Amino acid sequence: MTTIPAPETPVSAPQVSDSLIATLPGHYYTDPEIFRQEQEHLFESMWFCAVRAADLVKPGAFRTVQIGRESVLVTRSRTGELRAFLNVCRHRGARLCTEESGEVRRNLQCPYHAWTYDLDGKLIAAPNLVRMPDIDRTAYGLVTVALREWLGYAWVCLADEPPSFEETVMGAAIERLGDVASIERYRTEGLALGKRVTYDVKANWKLIVENFMECYHCATIHPELTDVLPEFADGYAAQYYVGHGAEFGEDVKGFTVDGSEGFGRLDGIAEDQDRRYYAITVRPQVFINLVPDHVIMHRMFPMAEDRTVVECDWLYAPEIVDSGQDVSKSVELFHRVNVQDFDACERTQPAMASRVYRTGGVLVPSEHHISAFHHWLTRRLSAENAEIP
Repeated sequence: MTTIPAPETPVSAPQVSDSLIATLPGHYYTDPEIFRQEQEHLFESMWFCAVRAADLVKPGAFRTVQIGRESVLVTRSRTGELRAFLNVCRHRGARLCTEESGEVRRNLQCPYHAWTYDLDGKLIAAPNLVRMPDIDRTAYGLVTVALREWLGYAWVCLADEPPSFEETVMGAAIERLGDVASIERYRTEGLALGKRVTYDVKANWKLIVENFMECYHCATIHPELTDVLPEFADGYAAQYYVGHGAEFGEDVKGFTVDGSEGFGRLDGIAEDQDRRYYAITVRPQVFINLVPDHVIMHRMFPMAEDRTVVECDWLYAPEIVDSGQDVSKSVELFHRVNVQDFDACERTQPAMASRVYRTGGVLVPSEHHISAFHHWLTRRLSAENAEIP
């Protein structure tokens, strides 16, 4: 067993020049044990964007999501609050809700032995429960998971002592844009869902993060995107500079697949945010894309060392969606980007097990900021005394 290198230690082969710096070794993307440690020390201990709040409108509406090794149940209580629980019956451990989403009338009932919980998680009924008066119905209720709402989504954390939401989640927006107001001006919580596409990607989640963070590949595989954002053809991603948003091309009218006109600017965003695209990575699993007339939210659900489910939402002003306006041209632009990116990640995944990538690859100067992600990852794992074979 070898310990994961500390942050000051190179995580791969030594630097070969000032221009090229090392990536993570290939086994970081293929080793089931490393993925298990990531589940425990990242996905199960950090804030994780789980569910769009507006998907759960009525009391009793629920959705189940996989977070690390746990199934988490998010539901809306009778008082209108979102609640999150581990999706496990306290009796014999059966999964409480087996469907991905649904709605219950009054309570949550285990299909195995009919232990029944109210929407606040308290045990309220079970066969012969009246004969067991010593049972503490609160103590044997569902295990609660911490939940915060922000940008119209429910963020949950499985840790017994969750990290500061302001410092970690909101802090990512501040680190990228300079202040939290710059993202809150888009009023994402009031936008309506125009389209949702779910992608099942046969690649490690880190390859998807790294791809999103850089634009060295944009001129090669994203012709539609570079037509709208010409500076991306130079290889520098919007995330490379704090506060920078990639500017639309001179002849581009909107963030659409053919550069044609989109919709009116969202209320509240600043004048200097118009005709610009901003991208934010919220570790470990969220990408936020901001353009003047809509917002695109990616949520990753890492399922295995070589499989990641990505749920992508296109959000618009409610009047756009309610009136049935055609959003297909704006959806199609980033849908193509997603397919192009995920195809590239799937082409890369098999090589992570190759002897060629045993000590990793290299990052060119426009990708050097990805190294900060690699060092963040190794620090998180080594801090927990994690070991890899």
